[in-house]
Amino acid sequence: MNRPRLPTHALATLALAALLSACAPATRVTLLPQSTGIPSAVEVRTDKGVQRLSKPYQVANVSASGAISLDTTNATRLRQTYPDLLALQPPAPERFTLEFELGTSQLTAQSQAQLDTVMARAQARAGGEVVVTGHTDRQGSTEANDRLSLQRAQAVRALLIERGFKANLIEAVGRGEREPLVPTDDEVAEPRNRRAELLVR
Repeated sequence: MNRPRLPTHALATLALAALLSACAPATRVTLLPQSTGIPSAVEVRTDKGVQRLSKPYQVANVSASGAISLDTTNATRLRQTYPDLLALQPPAPERFTLEFELGTSQLTAQSQAQLDTVMARAQARAGGEVVVTGHTDRQGSTEANDRLSLQRAQAVRALLIERGFKANLIEAVGRGEREPLVPTDDEVAEPRNRRAELLVR
């Protein structure tokens, strides 16, 4: 029986594969929507051809001979057909945004108050990993903002570790002024861009 080969580069894709009975397709692959809303895709390959799934709830049915036919489904039908399989999915990542005082890696008082919530949500998850991404507004040079954004991410990481979170489960990265939440001209102070975004997964 030919099996579809899924390329390793489709790491962001969540695909649901189920072996069915002999009278149905030998393999069925369903592309599920990303919880982040980011588009994803997967290629299903056999000796008989290749089909690309790029829209949520597209289905590739693979026969025992390796022939691939396309179909579609929806969330309701999937829940009715594969409740146990869908229950195995990890919970969707949670996102938090913390803001900083101008030109520093010091959290605002309001953001400091959110740290306990972040800790509780991260510790409640089976994996409990946190990725902290620091950002800046467009004041200052690109190089200085790159350093400051990393310092902000590292400062948040240190605060979580102080509260008892495992250091090996927190990654800190800086993105400088490259990904503003609010686009501005150069040298404009924008508090909402002075932030760290935390992805808890």
